[in-house]
Amino acid sequence: MTARPISDVELAGQPAAYWTGVAYEALIAYTRARQAEKGYTQPQFWLLRNLSANDISPDGRGMTLAELQAAMVSYIRPEDDLAAEAEVLVERGWLTRDSENRLWLTEKGEQARVDLARNAPAIRAALHDGIDDADYVTTVKVLQRLIRNAGGMGV
Repeated sequence: MTARPISDVELAGQPAAYWTGVAYEALIAYTRARQAEKGYTQPQFWLLRNLSANDISPDGRGMTLAELQAAMVSYIRPEDDLAAEAEVLVERGWLTRDSENRLWLTEKGEQARVDLARNAPAIRAALHDGIDDADYVTTVKVLQRLIRNAGGMGV
């Protein structure tokens, strides 16, 4: 069954929350599938990034799972199991755990973070295929305005 085309007038009357939700799920699924093809998960990459002094971590210090969960609260998904993901990275030698149960990024983990980050441009390019940068910027600005109009913060 093919969905019938929706006119611009009909689209203008549709709820933004529906379309942003559909877009969010599709973009996350696509991104995670491409990362899985390369042998890692999005939460694993986030762990590496949050523990790297060369990325998100302000100082490169080790963090507990609870601290990492708090640091990722705005983007971690309910189904993401940071404990399990961290164990995989410990087994790979990308993270170590100290006596206080803090996770630390290893040299091997930092190199992995750098290597994995190289996948992001191809994922972005595929998702942005056929979308002019000006249209993308307009879309983001519209979304930011919707967020402000809804009382949201951060934009």
